[in-house]
Amino acid sequence: MAEQRKFEMTREHFEELEKKLAYLKGEKSLKIVEDIKTARGFGDLSENAEYDAARDAQRENEQEISIIEEQIRNAVIIDESAISTDVVGIGSIARFIDLDENEEYEFQILGDAEADYDNGSISSESPIGSGLISHKVGDMVTIEIPAGKINIKVLEIKKKTSDKKAE
Repeated sequence: MAEQRKFEMTREHFEELEKKLAYLKGEKSLKIVEDIKTARGFGDLSENAEYDAARDAQRENEQEISIIEEQIRNAVIIDESAISTDVVGIGSIARFIDLDENEEYEFQILGDAEADYDNGSISSESPIGSGLISHKVGDMVTIEIPAGKINIKVLEIKKKTSDKKAE
């Protein structure tokens, strides 16, 4: 049997997944069942676009439930109190400079299921995320990205505080 993929995530993200799963299995599933029932009342199912759309929504909902159940089942909760500020690791926030472009960036390194670039986090499995892991402040790192290589210097490592601001 193949080894199950582990999903590293914060406690907060785990709880969000549990809430979303409850919604998908409860309220959303009930609405889809009602939509199917209503569409059946429109007559011939072979030419019933509403019925087809409702069945598609049901399949998509079931697929999303399956994905979230797998993430919850294989979750590895990050102990946020144990996040080090000595080296970059999952859960830490790394501030670094792209030496080639002279641009500074700051991202929290999170598991793939939780990473959200637009909200300031990147995956530990991404080229930059994995390239930063285990490095210390002052380290110069060359990272292979799809567009080529970038040279960065780690400027700061910190962790989130409980009020969601970096300390």
